[in-house]
Amino acid sequence: MFLFDAHLDLSMNAVEWNRDLTQDLYAIREREKHLTDKPDRGKGVVSFPEMRKGNIGMCVATQIARFIKPDSKIPGWHSQAQAWAQTQAQIAWYKAMEEAGEMVQITDLKGLDSHLALWKNAESTENLPIGYILSLEGADSFISLKNLEIAYGYGLRAIGPAHYGPGVYAYGTDADQPLSQKGKDLLREMDRLNMILDATHLCDTAFWEAMNIYKGPVWASHNLVREIVPHNRQFSDEMIKELLSRKAVIGMAFDAWMMIPGWVRGKTTPQETGLKIEHVAAHIDHICQLAGNALHVGIGSDLDGAYGKEQSPGDLDSIADLQSITTILSSRGYSEQDIEQIMWRNWVDFLHRSWA
Repeated sequence: MFLFDAHLDLSMNAVEWNRDLTQDLYAIREREKHLTDKPDRGKGVVSFPEMRKGNIGMCVATQIARFIKPDSKIPGWHSQAQAWAQTQAQIAWYKAMEEAGEMVQITDLKGLDSHLALWKNAESTENLPIGYILSLEGADSFISLKNLEIAYGYGLRAIGPAHYGPGVYAYGTDADQPLSQKGKDLLREMDRLNMILDATHLCDTAFWEAMNIYKGPVWASHNLVREIVPHNRQFSDEMIKELLSRKAVIGMAFDAWMMIPGWVRGKTTPQETGLKIEHVAAHIDHICQLAGNALHVGIGSDLDGAYGKEQSPGDLDSIADLQSITTILSSRGYSEQDIEQIMWRNWVDFLHRSWA
């Protein structure tokens, strides 16, 4: 089945991790198996050939560069200008991938529908370009709102104002503060441009303020359920219900510590917990029960989002294995139509509503 993945940090992997995603996945692993600078070296699961093998013909692909202050305990760039420069290197890589025929950027309904038709009608997907909608994960790299205008011009269509910790525009995971004035101004300018607000990573206080301020389209590209895994990174039922009222779609992430409770990053392993792809079904079920239908769940895998096989489901060797979700959902009583909605159509329907 066609699959739309709403969160992949492709340019981060290419520019910061120095991975050539056009190559065979196992060649990428082999090339970096001697490296020790990052815990996921030699354990990546994403490459363009594997995406095509898994019929993942469309994705939301990110730019990401966090700004941090001197006392920060999390990594990032030491000035907003450096963060902006990093995102510009990332957009340069996306453009290079377009020129090479590996990717094609989607910014409007015409491009969306034509790309979908290309993949639907192709006899083989082996050499097709992967369509991407450009998103910014954490808005710290915007030195001012002028940067937003520049980014919109090169195709940016969705923004998550926060990432981890304190942010210039909004606080994110493991932090909690009201939106700054800059954050409120950012939301209003995004609204004017009819951009998509990605609610993922917003701290609780900022989430509720953003829902009150923002009038435009809202989605959550990669988020799971707090009722199942208690943590501020996850959505409470009240937050999920608010998103449902906004006709949002919530993408299911496959970062192990979000999927099951009790996971300790850097220590727990998929083998000792028995974590498998099927564990995401509990999160899907929970949201579908709250909604009363399957129209608000999608896939936003976040695979290779600064982790690899060591922090992914044990039965996932590559991103192509996400196709097993269809069988898992079918065994739980989901109809073919419901499964299609979850695998890709909910995201496409959302974009039709938002871009119309």
